[in-house]
Amino acid sequence: MTPGAADVVVVGGGLIGSALAYELVAAGADTVLVDRHHPGRATDAGAGILSPETTLDPSPEMFAFGRAAARHYPVLIERLAGDGVADAGFAVTGLLVVSERPGDDAVMEQAVALVRQRVPGVTEETPGEAAERFPPLGPVRRALFNPWGRRVDGRTLNSALREAALSRGLRVVEGTATGIGAGGGKGTVTSVSTGDTAIPTGAVVVAGGAWSARLGEHLGVDLPVSPLKGQIVHLTLPATDSRDWPVVQPVLGFYLVPWPGGRIACGGTMEAEAGFDHRPTADGLHQLLRGCLHTAPGLGSATVTEVRVGSRPSTPDSRPVLGPLPGWSNAFVATGHGAEGLLLGAYSARLVARQALGLPVADDPSEAADASGVLELCAPGRFGR
Repeated sequence: MTPGAADVVVVGGGLIGSALAYELVAAGADTVLVDRHHPGRATDAGAGILSPETTLDPSPEMFAFGRAAARHYPVLIERLAGDGVADAGFAVTGLLVVSERPGDDAVMEQAVALVRQRVPGVTEETPGEAAERFPPLGPVRRALFNPWGRRVDGRTLNSALREAALSRGLRVVEGTATGIGAGGGKGTVTSVSTGDTAIPTGAVVVAGGAWSARLGEHLGVDLPVSPLKGQIVHLTLPATDSRDWPVVQPVLGFYLVPWPGGRIACGGTMEAEAGFDHRPTADGLHQLLRGCLHTAPGLGSATVTEVRVGSRPSTPDSRPVLGPLPGWSNAFVATGHGAEGLLLGAYSARLVARQALGLPVADDPSEAADASGVLELCAPGRFGR
């Protein structure tokens, strides 16, 4: 069936695309989501760590971005519950930052100093206290506990957003965006093509993750977004209640993310030269398992249950690309979040959705400055045309 005209077409069905679609239909916009279901999209493979309080990124602007995104989560989860979604995959469990080797000491000292300066309430614990929180943990030298650490299952949240958006009238087209129609030759998008079908639209938002550069080409805009391959191994400890265990983040090592039912995710590799190769590799699994068992030798008896591989959308300056595209009056983008898509993506989607609808970026004046700062920091125009 050929879809009719839309107020907005969103291209890309990962977390950010689904969040955009949800925000748009919740605001009353007739919205079409074009979803190619790319294998290896980052949403389906991400670990889901939400802990901006313990980020080691020195940028005050990115720290403020992360904190605003974290504040958005409880609001979003409450809205989804109001739309009848029972489970969005979100939980507050706490997070442990740990150092394991003498060579970690300098980095850990920097981490402790930065976190204490930014966030009162993140406390240092003894190695014994850390092990009580995460029983498989091995010997550590120092431990820092963030009581606000959260986790989210990207697949579950994506499904929740899609379910809620569909209940509000979202239309979904399964396929690939193959072209853009423009009024007067350029400047104003008039339609988005999927195969032989053209969907008339008042605006388009590119949310194609690591594939966004291809969509930028249709618009004559340089979107320097490239795939950063990440492998994550999932382990299961049978008959173990791991629901309330905190996330464990070594300052120099692979993270461990516990889930209910004894499931622990260990990741993730950073493979910039792998392109769109989504195969798990022996070397990747070796690195992950060696690092995981060094941090938590108590996981030695766990079963290897799954390996997930995804392409994170990476940019040259490690910042997302958000907002109106240069040279276009009604084309927008939301991509480039690298390894922070599950933390920053839902909030980014809300900001860009409001831009696409011509609304203020925040209802609350106290939030407007942070929101405007995010959009200025991540504006697509910084890359030129």
